Amino acid sequence: MAQQYGGKHVKVWHTIFPGSTAPTLISRPLLFLRQLFQPYTTAEKLESNAHNGFRKKDYFSEQSTQPQTLGYSLSDSPVTSILAHTVLAWIYELVNWTDDYPWSDDEVRNFLIWVSIYYFSRAGPTASTRIYFEVTHGEDNGTVFGQAKNPSRIPMGASYFPKDVMVPPRSWVRTTGNLVFESEHSSGGHFAAYEKPNELVEDLRNMFGRKKKGKGEVKGPAFGVVSGRNGFQPA
Repeated sequence: MAQQYGGKHVKVWHTIFPGSTAPTLISRPLLFLRQLFQPYTTAEKLESNAHNGFRKKDYFSEQSTQPQTLGYSLSDSPVTSILAHTVLAWIYELVNWTDDYPWSDDEVRNFLIWVSIYYFSRAGPTASTRIYFEVTHGEDNGTVFGQAKNPSRIPMGASYFPKDVMVPPRSWVRTTGNLVFESEHSSGGHFAAYEKPNELVEDLRNMFGRKKKGKGEVKGPAFGVVSGRNGFQPA
């Protein structure tokens, strides 16, 4: 949306899943040379290993190459398996993308509702698998799994959660667009809105809102980006 409609219909964007690609001597010569002498932090190395592991797993590989094959099997029966996965087990794999989230009994029951949505919806399970193929084989895969060809220049915000399936080095993310806000978190996985809702909401408030500070106030970098709309203002 930021790439296709940025500036006209979309004024600003925030993501918890920033994408990028490694700089090369041709694409980003200065950043490439700088990183030869400025090693990654320990956190960035761990995040990079997690990202590479995710890309190599069957979950990503199957959906990004043969999504329809998977869709046929998952649609045939709730207990049909492919690569030894049933519909239940396949979706339960998402639990591995969290940061040791303590699932409650109620949430486990809700999990069955999620499975039902996948299985009984008109589009069926294939709708959720094809996005992997489309995003990796499109003409411009945007900032999801790589560097956009034409990064949007509208303001961008990024929140980093260490156990996400893909957390690029910060210097790479800063090349994907007009980054005006960043926030680091000590815990949290791929489903930050579910795992860490308070932290994510606070990031949005800090990016879009304003807060009282002494006799004055502090405005977020995206405060008032839409003319006449002042964003969040605490009571």
